[in-house]
Amino acid sequence: MTTMISHRDRAVLRAVAAGRCEIAGVCLSIDGVGCCDQFAAMRLAQAGLIAAAGPEPERARLTPSGQALLAAA
Repeated sequence: MTTMISHRDRAVLRAVAAGRCEIAGVCLSIDGVGCCDQFAAMRLAQAGLIAAAGPEPERARLTPSGQALLAAA
């Protein structure tokens, strides 16, 4: 199955890969600022591209599927 993602989602994945993101539940921050796309974290987690987080903020990380998608781009 092919996962279609937007340019914005791809940019978020690159930021996650660079270690610039924190996630708490479905709240994603990039460089300490809340992501303007409030559904990005939920969408990418449901697609299996980033690891789902607990209620406390932690560094967001790519799943193997997310890494493969970025490598293929």
